[in-house]
Amino acid sequence: MKIDKDAVFLYSENARGKIKEIAMRLKKSSQRVKYSLAVLEKEKVVYNPYCIFDYSHLGLILFRVYFKGGYIGDNDTKAIRNTLNNNPYLLSMYELSGEFDLVLEIAVPNPSRFNKELRKMTSQIPSLNTYKILLNVVTHIYPRSYLSKNLLGKNQEPSIIIGGDREIENFSPKEMAVLKHLLDKPTQRLTTLSEQANLNIKTVMSTLHELQHRKTIRGFRFIIDHNQLGINKFRLFLKLHNYTEEGENQLMSYLLKTKEIVQVNKTVGDWNMEVDLETPDKVRMRLVVSEIRENFKDLIETFNIMEFYRYYKKSYLPTYLFEQA
Repeated sequence: MKIDKDAVFLYSENARGKIKEIAMRLKKSSQRVKYSLAVLEKEKVVYNPYCIFDYSHLGLILFRVYFKGGYIGDNDTKAIRNTLNNNPYLLSMYELSGEFDLVLEIAVPNPSRFNKELRKMTSQIPSLNTYKILLNVVTHIYPRSYLSKNLLGKNQEPSIIIGGDREIENFSPKEMAVLKHLLDKPTQRLTTLSEQANLNIKTVMSTLHELQHRKTIRGFRFIIDHNQLGINKFRLFLKLHNYTEEGENQLMSYLLKTKEIVQVNKTVGDWNMEVDLETPDKVRMRLVVSEIRENFKDLIETFNIMEFYRYYKKSYLPTYLFEQA
């Protein structure tokens, strides 16, 4: 199947994008674009749409847990995923190839709750008894500009920042209802969202606009199947030393300008930074990693790199927030 990467870029970057607007940017008919996007979803080139929420606005902290040695065969992995997927604090779940097998992202109101949920998971699945824990401080999400050279919109943010030190906000019942149903189904029509949230359409529209204005909602995206697209996806782990604010700012500026870098997590734990890279060219991947190590050798103490295999779940708010909603 021939895949239109421009269409993948536009659709995956804005899962709620209107067919007419995408067609105009691709300079194709709406009918043709509608068919192409339907094929991308049917073939799961793009899948599992998600809303990017800034979880810190709701007083949550994010932990990332890297498990090692818990996988044996395909049936075991499926059973493990099914068991873990029911946890109401779980945000994301994906596999790596390398030192660690499975990664879970867990959002909680405090470290005590995280400890309880981690113990619960490891008691349910005793084979997941070897792991590393990172506290996620802040995440920078960049557009996949390597997919398309000329389609970055004028109004598209060069970086979406979530997490960090933010004041906890109060959300009204109608705002929580909109958040809940966008978490459940990010691409649903506003009319459907209105029915699900039991709010009139004008209230839904104004509430959604307000949540976007306050930067609680930062965007709508799809997971992409990088294997089908022939894209190499890796995570670079950096342990930093000789820290200066100027040195870190220079590193972040470099990462922002490098089109193959799609996400940067600042963390506390065995590593200080995780850098996600995507490119169809493995030679280019090696070059980018080499340039980072060379240009910032005084800042980087040690590094590691692992390849992504597949995402199974991706979200930015835990379902437990809405159990009483």
